Amino acid sequence: MNNEKLLQKIQESLVSAKSSISASEKWVEKLTKSLGINPNTVGNNYPEESSTEFNGEANIIEGLFDGQNMVDGEGNIYPVPANYASKSKLIEGDKLKLTIAENGAFIFKQIELIPRVLKVGSLVMDGSQYKVLVDSDTYHVLYASVTFFRAHVGDQVTIIIPKDKPAKWAAVENIIPSGE
Repeated sequence: MNNEKLLQKIQESLVSAKSSISASEKWVEKLTKSLGINPNTVGNNYPEESSTEFNGEANIIEGLFDGQNMVDGEGNIYPVPANYASKSKLIEGDKLKLTIAENGAFIFKQIELIPRVLKVGSLVMDGSQYKVLVDSDTYHVLYASVTFFRAHVGDQVTIIIPKDKPAKWAAVENIIPSGE
């Protein structure tokens, strides 16, 4: 299949997906009205933990960090810059605020931390993804964190994970280089 046909297929898929989403939203609105339910609460995984408002100059959105992105209560995904996530030592479940400035700039701010625990494990490479192996658990870590600390496979890594919930991702706290 040549690139032109592939592009056409992708565009057709997008039109179809948009149409399906639009139809689904209309059905949800119609059904929630008939049931007397607030449509803003349907399908919202974080009803108390996200909101969207517009103050005339900036759009403010709140959501939860999932290891790489901020996810708002409606399921919208906003990529968090890896350098910010690494520097701030964000972990899954941390609450973030995203300000989308009038000029389109995205400004993230950590507004609520969930309880944390530190663990020590070994840095491993799984394909092209860095991970930390702690006992029988494996956690993804951001590439930006590994490069910032100049870590190498085999180094002992102190990671931060949520205290009271399972996680797939961890934040790198520090590196204990191998051979020391």
